[in-house]
Amino acid sequence: MAVGRFQVMALLQAARAYCLGMSLNEAKSWGLNRAIFYASAKPQSVKPNPGIQKAPNFKLRKGANQAAIKKSYSIYTLGDEMVYSIKVKREKLFTIGKIIQTPEDFTRQVESHFARNFPKAWEEAVKICQEYEKKILLSQKSFYEKVYKPRRDELVKKWSEL
Repeated sequence: MAVGRFQVMALLQAARAYCLGMSLNEAKSWGLNRAIFYASAKPQSVKPNPGIQKAPNFKLRKGANQAAIKKSYSIYTLGDEMVYSIKVKREKLFTIGKIIQTPEDFTRQVESHFARNFPKAWEEAVKICQEYEKKILLSQKSFYEKVYKPRRDELVKKWSEL
């Protein structure tokens, strides 16, 4: 499988979150969530969110405690970026609509495109994020404009050739 801009965004976003203190599983959920958001967002259709109404019925694996999940449904902010989150087994996972972005989903939709070379790409993504001041990583716009956008096509090519 080839690496595309979606995988580059997901990986850099995960590395960003990891460098800002999230656990690896939380960072993977964040990275996939943000990649999905950017892939589906269109500037003319983005409207301010009026806030949490009530937790939706999430699509969960058999045996998951729906009541506990709903109780943990909340807003999470990373810098100036706001997303919805839930707690699953003491870890924060991120959601879009009724879909939870899990570390397993990250593995399937992102890591699988790198095959056995994922650890090498992950290490590079973390090093890239470590090159920037914290204030750039905490800004949605700065991260996109200064970290992701200038090197996205270069990373697509490089990571596809691994």
